[in-house]
Amino acid sequence: MRAYFFAGILVIAPISITLYLAWLFIGFVDSKITPLIPLKYNPETYLPFALPGLGLLILVLALMLTGAMTAGFMGRVWMRFTEQVLARMPVIRNIYSAVKQIFETVLADKSAAFREAVLVEYPRRGIWAIAFITGRTEEEVQNITEEECINIFLPTTPNPTSGFLLFVPKKDLISLSMTVEEAIKMVISGGIITPPDHRPKDQQKTPLTAAHVYEELDILREKERAPVLAPKGSRPSEKQNS
Repeated sequence: MRAYFFAGILVIAPISITLYLAWLFIGFVDSKITPLIPLKYNPETYLPFALPGLGLLILVLALMLTGAMTAGFMGRVWMRFTEQVLARMPVIRNIYSAVKQIFETVLADKSAAFREAVLVEYPRRGIWAIAFITGRTEEEVQNITEEECINIFLPTTPNPTSGFLLFVPKKDLISLSMTVEEAIKMVISGGIITPPDHRPKDQQKTPLTAAHVYEELDILREKERAPVLAPKGSRPSEKQNS
């Protein structure tokens, strides 16, 4: 009976939680969109029951219509005029430009943002964390660093929407064969869900790094305050590409 009970939880819980979250999202959108519909155009005015998802459907159609309108000549003129007005507002212009740039970067067809999961040493040498590449480091941050750096987002567990932005040398990153979806599942579950290793068998048997290598270097640097140079080919990404 105990085994059957937990088996039932394993079957029912994921489905119930998924449906419940979907219901909350649809209800939230409906509560914001449906009241904006005039009563004479609202089907719920004439029907004896509510229509779940009506607000969500209207939102999707409105976004598609807006995209189609802005693709034309008049739409581009209107967008240019709107941006010029927002650019003259002291506080709003900073928020608008930042949000617009983020969406343009993430939604671009050739964008590399959140397309690859990597392994990075954080918060110290010998401890590894999963992160996501958001782009190449450019402009001032890259110009003042000698190594070629990569922008990565290091999410927190179990909420991956918060985290840290790190600029890490490209040589210190290890590309993972797992997909971004698999990596996000691993982060959210706190390591309970572990995706399989998709690499060839020979690569699975070859380790790329070890904590004890850096442990001796850290002790030397702290005690004698002497510069420590890692030998060529010892970085994780160099071993991975060799």
